[in-house]
Amino acid sequence: MKEKLFEQIAEAVIDGATSQVVSLVNEAVSKEIPVGEILNDALIAGMNEVGALFKDGEMFVPEVLVSAKALQAGIDIIRPALVEAGVKAAGRIVTVTVEGDLHDIGIKLVGMMLEGAGFEVINIGVDKPAKEIIEKVKELKPNILGMSAMLTTTMANMKDVVEMLKEEGLLEDMKVMIGGAPTSPMYAEKIGGHYSADASEAVIIAKQLLGMA
Repeated sequence: MKEKLFEQIAEAVIDGATSQVVSLVNEAVSKEIPVGEILNDALIAGMNEVGALFKDGEMFVPEVLVSAKALQAGIDIIRPALVEAGVKAAGRIVTVTVEGDLHDIGIKLVGMMLEGAGFEVINIGVDKPAKEIIEKVKELKPNILGMSAMLTTTMANMKDVVEMLKEEGLLEDMKVMIGGAPTSPMYAEKIGGHYSADASEAVIIAKQLLGMA
């Protein structure tokens, strides 16, 4: 019975059917199913499938965004109970678009996919100088810093951030992920970060970096 309900919730997330997700999650809560199970075995399971379909080219960005919205609606219902039950996020990830760059669709999509995989994601915005990023890292203490750049002219600012993180001794307990059109695995390696080509790969890399995969 429980498994059937989980399947229906996962399907509704994949379909981006927000009202259906809300209705089914409320039904699961009314049946006193543990919220951790609703989160992991239904909502996140659905978003994992979305990630796989996106990676295989069977889903596209607009559809993924609709699915992410449905997922969020489901999480919002159980969030207070998750906190009460002490269900911890898989890890905290701070995302940002570096100085000089105003592009945010890619990094937002990455954030949604990471949230869908159980991470706590805090986006601190676009066009952020290295100094401000460092201050936020000190304040929020993330497990991973995810940086995005869509222009070759702003890509170099990622290097400045990593160098400043090293100087401040902040890379001992934190990993750096980078992405965006001009970036590459070689550039990531050169500056001391980890490259992901798209949102679904970002989830895989994040899990690997935190020893979850």
